[in-house]
Amino acid sequence: MTDKTDGNQDNSGWREQVIAAPDLEGWFVREILPLEAALMRYLRRSWHNKAEIDDLRQEVYVRVCEAARKTIPHPAKPLMFAVARNLLVDRVRREHVVSIDTVSDFDMQGIAADEPGPDRKAMARQELRHLQSALDRLPPRCREAVVMRKIENLSYREIAQRMNIGEDMVSDHLTRGMNALADMLYGETPGGKS
Repeated sequence: MTDKTDGNQDNSGWREQVIAAPDLEGWFVREILPLEAALMRYLRRSWHNKAEIDDLRQEVYVRVCEAARKTIPHPAKPLMFAVARNLLVDRVRREHVVSIDTVSDFDMQGIAADEPGPDRKAMARQELRHLQSALDRLPPRCREAVVMRKIENLSYREIAQRMNIGEDMVSDHLTRGMNALADMLYGETPGGKS
């Protein structure tokens, strides 16, 4: 093992392991480095933050070397991919953990939770019932076009194909339907008084 106090020595754990274990270095160069392209494809396909891919690769290498210091595995490929998978699982778990201190800070500061209170839930349900009632009162073709466009988020072309009409008719149905909805929800009542 090399002396850590030597001014010319690299103090990273990786360098010390290579110097301390030439067999490990040879195994790594022979067995692990040729798998780098496959590892990078796996990491790119499996991890959402592409800026972290190089760091993940290095972390896989460190964990593989730590495991191989006890016993050099043959074959190496299953070990490397098991380490990579476990590293990604660890990262996902860490991203989803919320510190208890953070939660207690929210409680102490009186910060509202994201979930609406009972009064807002009741109002939202009432608004949805009102909207459903207004949709039900639309002419059938207008209702069909409005639902496909505003709820299903279909394009004019897709709506025209489903309804077996031209895109100009889709536009007409949508305009009439949306105007009627606006009148029912915000404007005049069907009897003519607001």
